[in-house]
Amino acid sequence: MAESVHAAPEPKTGDTAPPVVVKKYANRRLYNTESSSYITLDNLADMVRQGRDFVVYDAKTGEDITRGVLTQIIVEQESKGRALLPTAFLRQLIGFYGDQMQSMVPRFLEQAMGALAQQQEQMRTAMQKTMGSMGTMFPFGNMEEVGRQNMAMMERAFSLFTPFYRGAQFGDLLRRQLEETKAEAGSK
Repeated sequence: MAESVHAAPEPKTGDTAPPVVVKKYANRRLYNTESSSYITLDNLADMVRQGRDFVVYDAKTGEDITRGVLTQIIVEQESKGRALLPTAFLRQLIGFYGDQMQSMVPRFLEQAMGALAQQQEQMRTAMQKTMGSMGTMFPFGNMEEVGRQNMAMMERAFSLFTPFYRGAQFGDLLRRQLEETKAEAGSK
């Protein structure tokens, strides 16, 4: 059985090591080519948390299946009681599949997650400064402000992508426009 030869993707800016190449076999086993050992989805989740990049290829076809494996990791984490994604968010996300907005969603989510990660880092920095200068005191004020900023960002995001999220005002406007359209159609 011949295997495809892959050129490893270029490391992202700031990465010091190229991505780890992982092969997934038909028996669902994952093989880390860097350590020459079989690994689990939990091992891959740990690599993500450590900032280590990896790609996963189907061992038989050579197809890049990284996205599917990352999705599997999320499903596994969610099923272990580590729920991170609210049900309403999952429903909205599913609603975007096949929608005209589908092509915009990935870029938006990447930017939103990037902003969230940046705020998380700012919060960590603020906590370290506070902990270093004030003993064991915890900066609740800073954390509350970051939380408010995150919520406001997500509210703006959902209002951009889900027109019905805007509430009754938008519903009233939509109803009026529908009535006007019916009236115009009836007069023709």
